[in-house]
Amino acid sequence: MTDVTTASGGFPWLTLVVFLPLAGALALIPVRDAVAKWVALVVAALTFLASLPLWVLFDASASAMQFVETHHWVASPAIAYAVGVDGISLPLVLLTTLLTPLCIVVSWTSIATRVKEFMISLLVMETATVGVFVALDGVLFYVFWETMLIPMYLLIGIWGGPNRVYAAIKFFLYTLVGSVLLLAAIIVLYVYAGEQSFNLLTLSEASYPPWLQGWLFWAFFAAFAVKVPMFPLHTWLPDAHVEAPTAGSVMLASVLLKLGAYGFLRFSLPMLPDATRQFAVWVIVLSVAAIVYGACMALAQSDLKKLIAYSSVSHMGFVTLGIFVLNVQGIEGAVLQMVNHGITTGALFLCVGMLYERTHSRAIADNAGVARSMPLFATCLVIFALSSVGLPGMNGFVGEFLVLLGTFAEQKLAATCAALGVILAAAYMLWMLQRVVYGEPAAHMASKLRDLNRCEIALLAPLVALVFWIGLYPKPMLDVMHASVDRLVRRDANTIVVDALPVSSLPDGPAARSFITAGTEGVAGP
Repeated sequence: MTDVTTASGGFPWLTLVVFLPLAGALALIPVRDAVAKWVALVVAALTFLASLPLWVLFDASASAMQFVETHHWVASPAIAYAVGVDGISLPLVLLTTLLTPLCIVVSWTSIATRVKEFMISLLVMETATVGVFVALDGVLFYVFWETMLIPMYLLIGIWGGPNRVYAAIKFFLYTLVGSVLLLAAIIVLYVYAGEQSFNLLTLSEASYPPWLQGWLFWAFFAAFAVKVPMFPLHTWLPDAHVEAPTAGSVMLASVLLKLGAYGFLRFSLPMLPDATRQFAVWVIVLSVAAIVYGACMALAQSDLKKLIAYSSVSHMGFVTLGIFVLNVQGIEGAVLQMVNHGITTGALFLCVGMLYERTHSRAIADNAGVARSMPLFATCLVIFALSSVGLPGMNGFVGEFLVLLGTFAEQKLAATCAALGVILAAAYMLWMLQRVVYGEPAAHMASKLRDLNRCEIALLAPLVALVFWIGLYPKPMLDVMHASVDRLVRRDANTIVVDALPVSSLPDGPAARSFITAGTEGVAGP
């Protein structure tokens, strides 16, 4: 394996973070429901604490993979247990380990049946999602990718709303079709790389003929675009969000949607540079369409969960837009936007879940006028809504600003159209706040509106702190990802820059041209 550093003192930090939740899930099998809650919370909290040394020990100046562990798994074909993180995957790992204990706490009283099985599903999902972010072997990546579908299917199908079975099956079928194409594309990479290895770093250094890159690009696109989800493959998302329990919605919006965008960064850009440049125009068009369409659909919603679900379609459009403008500002903005969206949208779903626990309704009309009886809740809701809008000083602004800055450097028209999504976001979020926070309480609901308790304050407080920390001082986050993103764009200091783009195609700016490498060589590996 090449292009790796250890920086971990030899301790298997990543293996601990990946498999501690799975070990906890196994430990839950013989225990009672009342004990299962505490065991799950302790395991999730320990997993988060175990992930903090990754941030502390991470060398932000290095672009290579760190905390790398490699163990042979299958001799022929050569499949290995290989894990590692760089500046792109590290923030997503920490986001996952932070949100999982919050999801367990928010489910403490709302999940009354099959509590043990619910907690097992959450912990297995944490193992699978962290595994996707750290996997450096294509087969290992695919195993974690597929494993993640099972607990999410169960969370929606067993503990969801009245139409949970329909939503769970729709989610599973959409993502399963993409997964089949993902496996086929990984196998093709293995065959054509000539290295007889599924190692992602090795596959990223191989050269593939342009005709093959085209087919592989669309195979990966089908797998990852469904997961983002990109317009028009998004139709499973609103149903899944509406029917999922609060913890399921948080994990779905904050973590699972990021897997698709992460796949683009780990497979499409470094392995298929020619096809990525050729088809970037189509992805940019679809991204802008998602931004505007998702915002317009959010404006039309009367259900709080559906409104936030469609806002996710719009915000994730900024992520894919930033990735495919192929410059440092755009990709850094996209990665930061993934983290910010996870924090803000996860917090909004937590707020909706807290309201639902009181009123047993997600309708905006039934949850009006909360500022009178719930001032602390109203304050938190306003903070997270304004963060979602992208108010300067909050985390949502930084990611969207970098994405728009990178897009404007390459395609002014695309940036202008995407900026319309920011305006529409202000419209639907402020309209929601006007009705929920400052409206007149419904007569039959007024007595049910009680303010946050200590546990709920403890749930939302760290997310409020992250909103302002990243918004006011994003430098630590950007420093961590900069070297890895720069390497992804430029490959290394010896890259030969050529202008290989047709004048009429997107992207066409100087920053995008730095992405080009000589011949058919790919950009940096993971």
